[in-house]
Amino acid sequence: MLWHLLLLLILLDMTNRRRDPTIMISWFLILFTLPYLGVVLYLLIGRRKIAMTPFKVDFSNTSIKSLPHLSSIETVLNKNGIPKATKGNRFHLIFNGNEAYHSLLVAIEQAQHSIYLATYIFDNDAVTQALSKALIKKSKQGVDVRILIDSIGSFKLYLWSRSLQPLYDAGVKVAFFMPLRPFGYNTHVNLRLHRKIYLFDKQTVFSGGMNLSQTYLSPHENAPHRWDDLLFCIQGPAVAYYCDVFISDWNFTVDNKNEVLPLLLNKPLSLGEERIQVVPSGPDIDSDALYDALLNAIYSAKERVWIVSPYFIPNSSLMEALRIANQKGIDVKLITPKLSDNLLLDIARSSYMHEIHDWGGEVALYHKKMLHAKAFLIDHSSVMVGTLNFDNRSFFLNYEIVSIGYSPTMIHDVETWMQQLLNNSYKGMRPVGRVRKILENIGRIIAPQI
Repeated sequence: MLWHLLLLLILLDMTNRRRDPTIMISWFLILFTLPYLGVVLYLLIGRRKIAMTPFKVDFSNTSIKSLPHLSSIETVLNKNGIPKATKGNRFHLIFNGNEAYHSLLVAIEQAQHSIYLATYIFDNDAVTQALSKALIKKSKQGVDVRILIDSIGSFKLYLWSRSLQPLYDAGVKVAFFMPLRPFGYNTHVNLRLHRKIYLFDKQTVFSGGMNLSQTYLSPHENAPHRWDDLLFCIQGPAVAYYCDVFISDWNFTVDNKNEVLPLLLNKPLSLGEERIQVVPSGPDIDSDALYDALLNAIYSAKERVWIVSPYFIPNSSLMEALRIANQKGIDVKLITPKLSDNLLLDIARSSYMHEIHDWGGEVALYHKKMLHAKAFLIDHSSVMVGTLNFDNRSFFLNYEIVSIGYSPTMIHDVETWMQQLLNNSYKGMRPVGRVRKILENIGRIIAPQI
């Protein structure tokens, strides 16, 4: 009787949330063929939007009236409650893990008041040990140091956190996002913190694809096993939004009425010329604002749509938009690693890549190293960089954050970097055999659930 009641409540929950029909059909099949397992799975991973708590900022309530000079991307985001772009920002791209490592160490050393770090992966290796040593020193000097780590992305550290004891002893506050407490409060196994926010004195922020690990960062210039990735540094008014997102995530995770971090009331001063819009996405945002804006950008493109992503598993709407863009004569390019770190995802993405190649779009397979960077270039009018992969998980499940730039210098810098990637890439897709094609098509069926 209880299972029947739970099943009924789940069916009502799905229909109330207006889920994508394909996803709903998948869940209906699971629930009616394996009802007991289906109920458990839905309770653990079935929901992708969660209710706000008193300690979490509701970004859907930050809407600003649309202005006539806004681009179509800004207009879509604004209508979804995302604050408009800010002027007066300084933006710097970091192309390799060696520069990123030293930049973070310098930022830690120069911090006077606060250091807030949010990451998907925090490994226990030589890089994080060096960073931890610097953080311990600053904490002992009275700097407020906080580290927010995803409990699945850093699962080993979550289970065996002994290496964090020196940080605890020095007064560093460490919290694990969405801890694994089955059916407990604030526990959604499928919803992960994929944001990277490295914030110093609420004035300088680093973000991008790089986690805190020697896979991404290194004190050595030519570390053989380090991936190629992208980090960027922002100073100026846009930093305030990164700060508020971190504080929101921290308060949500810690959930302590006696220690609620206040939001940043005053934006940092203007320090540059870049116009940047900060866009969080994920279960804490009522709409799918970032997805809607990207889909609109592809349809609105006049010259080019260039995509850099390690994982490429788009849904049918995005593939249709890319196909139509290609038919209009728009330069559609996908830059992705020849081999990623995940064989299943490589098989799942291949079908989509072959389809783009068959349309006449360009698929560039980066062959130097594993490429983990994420960026989207639309015409000569906008560029998006951040933590967002081109897949369903990033679009609809993970907590992500990106910066969209609308200034010529920022667009030019990203374009130059993309050209360097193209110069180190194989062009096109080779024909595959029947067995491989069957595997790719099977991968395409299960891809939306990966």
